[in-house]
Amino acid sequence: MKARELAVEGALEFTPRVFPDERGLFISPFQEEAFTEAHGGPLFRVAQTNHSMSRRGVVRGVHFTATPPGTAKYVYCARGKALDIVVDIRVGSPTYGRWDSVLMDQRDHRATYLPVGVGHAFVALEDDTVMSYLLSESYRPENELALSVLDPALGLPVTGDAEPVLSERDRTAITLAEARRQGLLPEYARCQEIERNGARTPGTPR
Repeated sequence: MKARELAVEGALEFTPRVFPDERGLFISPFQEEAFTEAHGGPLFRVAQTNHSMSRRGVVRGVHFTATPPGTAKYVYCARGKALDIVVDIRVGSPTYGRWDSVLMDQRDHRATYLPVGVGHAFVALEDDTVMSYLLSESYRPENELALSVLDPALGLPVTGDAEPVLSERDRTAITLAEARRQGLLPEYARCQEIERNGARTPGTPR
């Protein structure tokens, strides 16, 4: 498995080996040894897994979790094709305001690691695109926040030859600047502290 650092500090791209034969193919989207070497530590204890299916043109995000507790994610595309996007919204981060993207398809089968505190979005490039997630924290509606994926200050690559298909929540999400003004954005130092503790808030059960 190959690993690559993304433009957002702490975010990583992984590309596994693909083993095709007459039956189909076999891949390992997550491999602990490769992850630990690239990340400098093991993957978080998985608290929840998510699965979404989207038609072509659907854009989900930019989503993030209030920190604390914060949530780290490991994401891959199980079917179809998507452009996965990580956005640094951590106040004080050396890469604050930057984003990077990973093309996820059924040829290279890339995966993305998103550290605690960053924003996440993706664009479905084919019908029936399935995204699978490993999460360090369980879903709590009161902790889940969103930024506008169309915020011109971010300039995310989410518009193509048609208007993106957004949920009501994502259509009405606020800009990065407004979220910072309201004090909603994660603090980089706090995110780093949670990362060092295995992506769990200090003092919580493991």
